Amino acid sequence: MKNSFSVKHVFFGWWVVVACFFTGAFGTAVIGYGFTSFIQPFAAEFGWSYAQISLGISLRWLEFGIASPLSGWFVDRWGSHKVVFFGSMITCLGLLLLMQTQSLGVFYAAFVLIGIGASSCALPVIMPTVTNWFRQHLGLATGVAASGMGAAGLFLPVITYIIEVSGWRSAVLVMLLCIVAVVLPLSFVLRHKPEHYGLLPDGKKAAERTEQKVIADEKLRQSDPGLKQAMHTRAFWQLAAAINCLLMVGSAVITHVMPFLASIGTDRYASSFVASFLPLIGIIGRIGFGWLSDRLNRKLITAVTLIMLSLSMICFWLASIVGLWLILPFCLLFGIGYGGALVLGSSLTSELFGWRSFGIIYGLIMGFGVIGNATGAPLAGWTYDTWGTYQWFWFAMAGVAMIGAVIILTISTPSAKTKH
Repeated sequence: MKNSFSVKHVFFGWWVVVACFFTGAFGTAVIGYGFTSFIQPFAAEFGWSYAQISLGISLRWLEFGIASPLSGWFVDRWGSHKVVFFGSMITCLGLLLLMQTQSLGVFYAAFVLIGIGASSCALPVIMPTVTNWFRQHLGLATGVAASGMGAAGLFLPVITYIIEVSGWRSAVLVMLLCIVAVVLPLSFVLRHKPEHYGLLPDGKKAAERTEQKVIADEKLRQSDPGLKQAMHTRAFWQLAAAINCLLMVGSAVITHVMPFLASIGTDRYASSFVASFLPLIGIIGRIGFGWLSDRLNRKLITAVTLIMLSLSMICFWLASIVGLWLILPFCLLFGIGYGGALVLGSSLTSELFGWRSFGIIYGLIMGFGVIGNATGAPLAGWTYDTWGTYQWFWFAMAGVAMIGAVIILTISTPSAKTKH
């Protein structure tokens, strides 16, 4: 049968990667990096504290964490295209509600919907989709796909400009239109598994497999632990704990980078460019560390990314004391380290637990990350509201990232006995 999913002999898995790239870019602009520029306008219009606003914005991470295991489960069973399509519709409903906000209750409800919907455009959906299509080039493919989340940084100066010129509601409307115009159509490009189209991972044809290879592949697949078996391993909980450390630091920085820079004398436009630079430079980490993960020890290089994250927090802590020149090394260390760690988390999950139940296992690990995601930003806001400075909070985050690195280094591969 002629392969209709090939354009000029390009393996269709790479088109799936491209679709995931743009889905992640526009989805992350909504759920992730986009809202750091909204904190000050919300505070100015409604008189809410940074802690109240941060709690609302963090609700998207809470719902994201709850929805992530379900997203992984749905991807394993229904395919990513259906998950992305319906999730995008829910995201649009949340953004519509946010535009009508006049009270904290409506504000919080909007972010609950945004979190549920946008989880369909994030790592728990993107990574299982790409993982189904690749084995030999898995690290590179996931790195490229996840780089879309870094490209979301391009939207920050645009969003900030729209807020300054037309108000924050206009910026939310633009976000909604981007979801409708880009993410919804891309959901029809996504495909669940290559086997459904007469292919194998990495572009091999199913007809080329020998009987011995089929038997070997089936034995390998059956040796992969299911969710219940994975949860009985120490490695599962160690990886979940390390992801929590990563996401606590990440959510705090992503949400408060612009307010922090404003607190030490940087204007909003300059702050927006710094905030946009973080995910953009993270593309280097996503692709670079993804490529390295195909060749080197994944645990070791994942720990390196967390150490980089810790060093970036030291730079952030010292920026207002030593000099603003430390913002540059902060951006490089945080962007590359955080971007790389997000990609390596999925690669490490597949290495430890295989592909048979990857979607639900990875989704649940990211779901447990809700603890870090939902606490990092509100704690940062509470610190500023209480002491009028973020300084010592960033120092504490340096310690949290280092703890994550130590946890990663102590993970041991589940035994064969556990897998059966």
